[in-house]
Amino acid sequence: MAKADGEIIIKKYANRRLYNTGTSTYVTLDDLAKMVKRGEDFVVQDAKSGEDITHSVLTQIIFEQEAKTSNTLLPISFLRQLIGYYGDQMQMVVPSFLEHSMKAFNEQQSQMREQMTKAFGDNPLAKNFQAPMQLMEEQVKRNTEMFQQAMQMFSPFMKPAQPKETKKPEASDIDELKEQLRNLQNKLDKL
Repeated sequence: MAKADGEIIIKKYANRRLYNTGTSTYVTLDDLAKMVKRGEDFVVQDAKSGEDITHSVLTQIIFEQEAKTSNTLLPISFLRQLIGYYGDQMQMVVPSFLEHSMKAFNEQQSQMREQMTKAFGDNPLAKNFQAPMQLMEEQVKRNTEMFQQAMQMFSPFMKPAQPKETKKPEASDIDELKEQLRNLQNKLDKL
């Protein structure tokens, strides 16, 4: 049986070869990475025991991707924080929080792409503008801050990564942010 509920079964053999039962071909970790990027669901099973080893294979793909490039996705500070949660009371909360954060990030990324397409069309030069990248960087910073604040809520004994004064946002601060967003949207619309 090659597929179960739309998922492709990949068998991993003792010699570390991976066999795609959907296409009846041997595949590499790079092939699996491409399948993930295309949104194809698959499950990796140990060929001998039938055990689901998808998690370890996906982790191996991440490890190899990080080793291949100088522009890594996972900053050292994030990796240190993540390692710190192993064995901690927060270990059970972190996976669902990261999953929800990635879902929110993907939605924001889709919205950003949609806005950029509306503003600039398919102009290849538009992809080089600094403003969209700054907006994305600001969003990443906000998401990181939210992650750290959420982790502090669940773990009151954890020291903040960077000591900074936190204050409850006042209505004027929120209004100012809304105004800035409106101005940015107007600038994008004009472009």
